[in-house]
Amino acid sequence: MTTSHEELVVISGASTGMGAATAGELARRGYHVLAGVRRESDADALRGPHVEPVFLDISDPAQIEALAHRVGTDPLGRPLRAVVNNAGIAVNAPLELLSMDEWRWQFEVNFFGHVAVTKALLPALHASSGRVVNISSVGGKVALPTYGAYAGAKFALEAMSDALRRELAPHGVQVVVVEPGGVRTEMTGRGIERATGTLTAMSPAERGRYGGLLQAIINQATAFTESGLPAEKAARIIADATTTRRPRTRYTIGRDAAVLTRLARLLPDRALDRVMAASLRPHFPRTA
Repeated sequence: MTTSHEELVVISGASTGMGAATAGELARRGYHVLAGVRRESDADALRGPHVEPVFLDISDPAQIEALAHRVGTDPLGRPLRAVVNNAGIAVNAPLELLSMDEWRWQFEVNFFGHVAVTKALLPALHASSGRVVNISSVGGKVALPTYGAYAGAKFALEAMSDALRRELAPHGVQVVVVEPGGVRTEMTGRGIERATGTLTAMSPAERGRYGGLLQAIINQATAFTESGLPAEKAARIIADATTTRRPRTRYTIGRDAAVLTRLARLLPDRALDRVMAASLRPHFPRTA
């Protein structure tokens, strides 16, 4: 029987946050982790026992091809236990203010890049009866205002995961979705910075329509980040989803994700709209 130290796990977006923490957690469990990074400095910080940084921009076909070659020609002949599709970006703005290039960028990173990595590694996963673990979001079930592009890509990832799970189940390859809520990560902080930049650049008319809303979104995201789960706790759930023998089809991370995904299943649209508006109301600036 294959033991964990004789198996590979690929993680994209492993430079910081949940990706880096998950790489460390899986390495501690004995797996050899190919941890996707984009910068040499991130590779140096991450490299360690059972953690091998690999350069992986999931929007770059050449780097994806190189990753597939690395997996397929492993010097020790280790099988691929799983690919954890974790890379992601967040740019929050009202639809009217988000450029088409920014819409396409979010879908490229948060959706199409994961499809490309999965396609490239499926031959190895078929050979090992391995697993695809897609890191979605509570935003893959509930779309807050200004999250149209981010949530749209995550909804697409959820749908793709369902289709892929049903395609691969007869062939012994499992597909699992993980839906984090509030987690303290660098990606959330970068998203807040981008949203703040959008707010600053608004015209007076745009500020009149959307200024209070976007400031409320920024305030809410900041509060969720400060009270969110540490990345290390999220990593343990992702590692369990990656390694447990009989995984669930979906895992949530954090109480907020569990509650919101349940409400999305139970409430009519208008009722859910009221719940979302009520949750956002305390975060509006007092002068709005």
